[in-house]
Amino acid sequence: MCRIEKISFAKIVRPMKTTFATALGSKNCATSVIVRVVLEDGQVGTGEVPTSFIVKNETVPVIKEVLGQAREQLIGFSIDNYSEIVKSFRGRWPEFHMTVSGLETALFRAWLAKQKTSEYRYWGAHSDILETDITIPFILQEDVLKCWLKMIIKKGFKKYKVKVSGDVAEDIKFVQGIERALADGVGDFTIRLDGNQGYTEQSCLEMLDELERARIKVELFEQPVRRDDYGGLRSVCKRSAVPIIVDETVFSPDDCKKVIEENLAHGVNIKIAKSGIGESAEILRIAKDAGLKVMMGCMTETMVGLSAAVYFAAGTGEFDYIDLDSIHFLHHFGRYGDLTIQGSSYKIEAEQR
Repeated sequence: MCRIEKISFAKIVRPMKTTFATALGSKNCATSVIVRVVLEDGQVGTGEVPTSFIVKNETVPVIKEVLGQAREQLIGFSIDNYSEIVKSFRGRWPEFHMTVSGLETALFRAWLAKQKTSEYRYWGAHSDILETDITIPFILQEDVLKCWLKMIIKKGFKKYKVKVSGDVAEDIKFVQGIERALADGVGDFTIRLDGNQGYTEQSCLEMLDELERARIKVELFEQPVRRDDYGGLRSVCKRSAVPIIVDETVFSPDDCKKVIEENLAHGVNIKIAKSGIGESAEILRIAKDAGLKVMMGCMTETMVGLSAAVYFAAGTGEFDYIDLDSIHFLHHFGRYGDLTIQGSSYKIEAEQR
């Protein structure tokens, strides 16, 4: 038995290369709390709790307060039983899902270190190359948008997730401009849309009609309406020829079951940052068994948190869509341990394989 000896956590703030603007808000820096778990044998695990527009109650002071209370229970606790106490934390702090998820990732990694195995191998070691899309924020300043497009096109991205605002006329104009720019700079490309809950049922249906009228090909439309507007989601899902993917609607396995039971979407965006290790794996199983499409997504994380999603997606090989681009919004290195960033792809080197 190996016990937890120390848990520490600290706030980090990283400037972003461009404004990250969505229907929920905009920001120019990424703020997270990094969690570090140390075992009595010296093994270490790290996790990350990013702050987000989606869960405004999980501010840095709140995250630190919850982690401090969790630490009191965890010191001296056997790492072999970490999943049991994570479940208890889920019940104790249901409103702080992301905080528990970041802590769980740190505990999981410490446990893996004790087992002397890698995350990639633990998840199945399916593929050592993982290609991601890249987000185009809803940036209306033409010079800023052009600068971002020039940079990401140069990196070789082929799949683009375009943030839209919920204003149909403005969004169609924005997407048409993006489409023209990509046609000139890329040639062969795919467009995905992310509404971030900005539309109503009616305006979403109007947007879908306008996309068809303008002959804009869209691979998927992520979270167009409010996360709890089940009637709106059901109606849009039923009438849309474009796959509807829910993100903010699903934090837990029970949320995913509700999506399936009520026919709310064609697919689900799974994020370790919001659902953690165990529940992300369970959501993946539930979604795949029901025939839903699955996306592996992220928040505005550093490689501390993002790498957990990279290993999960590459290791399982189960995902239809990959949206793990947060590191490209930050000034970063080309290599993090065994992970190498190669343009739009991640390469897992031999030590993890």
